[in-house]
Amino acid sequence: MNSPTNPLPPFNAPWDRSGKPRAIVLAYGDRQRIMPQWHQLEPTAAEYLELLGICFDSTSNLPDAYPSVREADLAIVLGGDGSMLRAARQMGEEQLPVLGVNLGRLGFLADVSPQDLPRLLPEVCSGNCWVLDHLMFQCQLVRDGVVVEQTLGLNEVIVVGGPPYSMLYVDLYIDGEHVTTYSCDGLIVSTPVGSTAHSLSAGGPILRKSLQAFVISPVSPHTLTMRPVVDTADRHYEMVVAEPHGSTAAVVDGQMIYQLQPNDRVSVRRAEPTFRVIQVAGQSYYQTLREKLGWGGNLRNR
Repeated sequence: MNSPTNPLPPFNAPWDRSGKPRAIVLAYGDRQRIMPQWHQLEPTAAEYLELLGICFDSTSNLPDAYPSVREADLAIVLGGDGSMLRAARQMGEEQLPVLGVNLGRLGFLADVSPQDLPRLLPEVCSGNCWVLDHLMFQCQLVRDGVVVEQTLGLNEVIVVGGPPYSMLYVDLYIDGEHVTTYSCDGLIVSTPVGSTAHSLSAGGPILRKSLQAFVISPVSPHTLTMRPVVDTADRHYEMVVAEPHGSTAAVVDGQMIYQLQPNDRVSVRRAEPTFRVIQVAGQSYYQTLREKLGWGGNLRNR
């Protein structure tokens, strides 16, 4: 029976528990910093996994550049949350279940510490784990009715003004209906996974990662009644800037993807693939929030 503090679904890991799961290791960032840490973890990983290879290339489409990805059961991602975002982007339509080993700082997504990997990896390989699906989105740039660019994302899309840093006017449409015009420094459409990222710093709410919803959060709105809005993931969201600045852009998961021209439509919809995160018994959503956000509680009770 699931405990009240850790309500998880039954086992659904898509690998055969009678043999070693096949894994690819994805690492991003400073090779000189990460490789020594990987060499310490590699004997443990090799004991429980069939390692198909390690990839440090953060630019290639993984299924095309590394055919072994198609043979893998899961991916071990070394780094922080930025590494997890890059892995999601690179895997594209062929998302593997991911176990994130946190070699960075915060670690909302990559929440397994290197010290815990020897304890947790046998649990994963023996089947004492779950694969939780998280909402991803498809972002498209539509110009004169034609899709000219598109990309997958996991955290958020933000339309930002850029220099000369004057007020930006962003029209929001949901399912084709004009909602409002935001006077702001930027407008964020975020997934639940991204609700603890840029959206949170802009005053947006924290959403449980399993929710099927988007958060719309204005950045520094000129009108104080402009508050964050939560709506379902099955709707079609569009942001339009009639008069963009010279460097107004759409940024997806921290990467500038599109520079906007007048009346470009930045379209956000639920994507078909989901980001698949491996979770083991003992990991708790609110425990993660307490630890990562430094929720100390009432000082009188400490």
